[in-house]
Amino acid sequence: MDTLTPTLTLTTLLPLAMFAIVSSITPGPNNVMLTASGATFGYRRTLPHMLGISAGGALMLLLVGAGLGTAFSTWPLLYTLLQIAGGIYLLWLAWKISQAGGIQEGRTHGKPFSFWQAAAFQWVNPKAWIMTVGIVAAYTPRESFVANLLLATLVLAMVNFPCISVWTLFGSAVGRALRTPQALRWFNRSMAFLLLLSLYPIARELFAHGA
Repeated sequence: MDTLTPTLTLTTLLPLAMFAIVSSITPGPNNVMLTASGATFGYRRTLPHMLGISAGGALMLLLVGAGLGTAFSTWPLLYTLLQIAGGIYLLWLAWKISQAGGIQEGRTHGKPFSFWQAAAFQWVNPKAWIMTVGIVAAYTPRESFVANLLLATLVLAMVNFPCISVWTLFGSAVGRALRTPQALRWFNRSMAFLLLLSLYPIARELFAHGA
């Protein structure tokens, strides 16, 4: 069989697209951070952050699909260490978000995530791993796998950016509506709390392995 010809059909592409949309637009570390960034820095300054998420997620899907997941199966400790590092990093991010001010303050103090920071963050983002593994396992046929993986990556890249933009636009609108620094600080603290809640899957898996 020609491995350069994708075998995904309309009946399989639609479920893949729906899975990518649902995974991209539902709450998670990326979207919580984008909401806080939009409120603090505005949409335009958060644009590199959004592009980094979409590009980083697409690259992650390609590499995991190409066989990086085998390394984690061979060395489970490597994946555990990655989870721990991700948890610590998310704790630090939650603290930074809780201390953020408003849009005007954000323009003079601090700066949003860069493209490369956002792309690298996907590797310690538990939701990104769930989405990636789900696409590879359930929506990428084994026949003509390389071509199907490339097509799945294209689908993810196409739907991810519009979905995460919704959260940035929402945060930007909130940032303009909450006029006082104190009100915006409380909003950012609530975003930080949601980010802490996103640590639950990591903690549950680590404790399960520890038990």
